[in-house]
Amino acid sequence: MAGKVTQADPEVPLAAARSSSLRTSASDADEAPELYNFSRAGQISHEQMRAIGTVNDLFARNLMHTLGAWLRTHFQVKLAAGKQMSYAEFLSRLKEPTYVCSVRMEPLGALGLLELDLSLASPIVDLLLGGVGRAMTSRDLTDIEEAILTSVVEMIVRELNSAWQPVGLRFTFGKRETAAQVARMMPSGEKTMCVCFEVNMPEAQGVLNLCLPTVVLNTILRQLIADRERPRRRSEQAEVRIRELMGEANFGAVLQFPPLRLRARELAGIVPGTILRLPLPRHSAAELRVGGISLGKARPVRVGEHRGAQMQGERAI
Repeated sequence: MAGKVTQADPEVPLAAARSSSLRTSASDADEAPELYNFSRAGQISHEQMRAIGTVNDLFARNLMHTLGAWLRTHFQVKLAAGKQMSYAEFLSRLKEPTYVCSVRMEPLGALGLLELDLSLASPIVDLLLGGVGRAMTSRDLTDIEEAILTSVVEMIVRELNSAWQPVGLRFTFGKRETAAQVARMMPSGEKTMCVCFEVNMPEAQGVLNLCLPTVVLNTILRQLIADRERPRRRSEQAEVRIRELMGEANFGAVLQFPPLRLRARELAGIVPGTILRLPLPRHSAAELRVGGISLGKARPVRVGEHRGAQMQGERAI
């Protein structure tokens, strides 16, 4: 029978359903189906990478100013690269010896790693001990040097917190990890986000690397992108509060005559009690300037035990 679907024609209902779907939505007809690649699960999208770049640029600028002021030397930090890689690949790039410490990511409860080139450690320690920041041969740190460098790493973690605070991610310094402990920190196949920062000092150059698991970052990154795309609207209460805060701001103000030209001989004979005759009509008003901007004409008056300025005419602004 024509139009009857039999078991010998398994493609008919599928084709009918497909044609019905195509007629229902013309836009779907232009999109070819794509096979899902499970190997890409947990990877960070290009949009998320741009969001990470913005946060890390802020971290680099803050760290440059903070450590530069604390060490009292030139300390340039620049975002060099951000790349997704397996944890095994990250391990293969670690130098020996190097300084690697664990950082806990809250509220995710995950662990990340922070690596600092030992080529940067010696000049930093030398500066904090009163030296000039001279670079030395790369070697492992003594117990005293490691304790000094720990205070610097804790400052780096604080700047990480400042940069990631808007999305609710907090970093807590753990401890320095040995090579064996680092190897067991994550599975070798774990996908990670590795961010590299170039650091330049007067007598040393090196890198600062941050390694974070991408799976736990995805939730935070989705929130970061959503916050960036959401239109920001101030509530009436926020506007009132801003006006109140601005109302407490202080501005420099001066009540002065307009610019005048006086002869040198008139100025040369000035002594206490001298009255200078100014080239102005006696009813001329002074000018009130606030923050370097003219607010209008005003006259000096007395207000109780204080001086005052009585405005004349309309305000200039």
